[in-house]
Amino acid sequence: MRDTLLIALYAFAGAAAAGAAGAGALRLIRRRSLTASLAVVAAVGVVAMLAGTLAVAWAMFLSRHDLTVVTTVVAMAAVVSLVTALLLGRWVVARSRELTDAARSFGDAGAFAAPHGPATAELDALSRELAATSARLAESRERERALEKSRRELVAWISHDLRTPLAGLRAMAEALEDGVAADPDRYLRQIRTEVERLNDMVGDLFELSRIHAGTLPLSPARISLYDLVGDALAGADPLAREHGVRLVGDRVEPVPVEVDGKEMSRVLGNLLVNAIRRTPADGTVAVAAERGPHGVVLSVTDGCGGIPEEDLPRVFDTGWRGTDARTPPAGAGLGLAIVRGIVEAHQGRASVRNIPGGCRFEVTLPTAEV
Repeated sequence: MRDTLLIALYAFAGAAAAGAAGAGALRLIRRRSLTASLAVVAAVGVVAMLAGTLAVAWAMFLSRHDLTVVTTVVAMAAVVSLVTALLLGRWVVARSRELTDAARSFGDAGAFAAPHGPATAELDALSRELAATSARLAESRERERALEKSRRELVAWISHDLRTPLAGLRAMAEALEDGVAADPDRYLRQIRTEVERLNDMVGDLFELSRIHAGTLPLSPARISLYDLVGDALAGADPLAREHGVRLVGDRVEPVPVEVDGKEMSRVLGNLLVNAIRRTPADGTVAVAAERGPHGVVLSVTDGCGGIPEEDLPRVFDTGWRGTDARTPPAGAGLGLAIVRGIVEAHQGRASVRNIPGGCRFEVTLPTAEV
């Protein structure tokens, strides 16, 4: 038992010395190639075995012949291990370089293509992650291009929408100033109408800027959708009468929600105004509110005839109008973008889909906690 313990101690001492030397070597070359690190690791294993064997052999006073045999066997194992480690290291490094080149390609706005051929489990997992990252970057670039296009269109449309009424206001003001206006009261009423429209447009722009900046102030309170819808229908009734559209709100459940009443009234108002303006005379705009599997669903259904399928994903984009008309009923293309921004600020979701004869806008909000 005592001899066995001594052998174990000598072997441990020799192997520990080799391991400590290998750890120091790895620290010195930690910034070098993976090939060198693998060679050092293989060398440490073989040298540790050699050191432990020699320590035990010397302590047991083996004959010179036996010591030579043991040393030769261990030395050959060391040579084979080092050659294998170098070959393996060169293969791993080559695969790593191929992966680096592939990663550089999608970093330069290209698409990531994983290198062909076998790879270690770690490199294969890294390739999959890089491929997923490349796909997300491509989607992000596409969204960025779409947003940039939307911003350019918005700037062009807003510039036109501001220039036209301002030119009219200037002409009417000059006519009044020069005393050549045939009907000054009509000019004043028209000026007031244009000023109110410009004020609404500036208000929408300010609201949208706060939404995009994430600074929209919300004051949530527990209210019933029945009261919210009732107030919105009362506010939209004059516009509906003017356009000959019938408003219906008989499918509204008194479901409680915790929302900012002012902002959510703006959401409903924008949806109703949009629906009334798109629905032909003698048409119907229906409002409904009910519990759904994912929260409370508030919907506005119109009779616009439907939205082209290719335009459905753009309905809530900033500046989207659904028409190239420059007349005031077309609006500035901000109403539905504001709807989505306010709803998402309430942790909800806004969507639209076509139905027979028109389309249905849905706002899904979290149910108020009991």
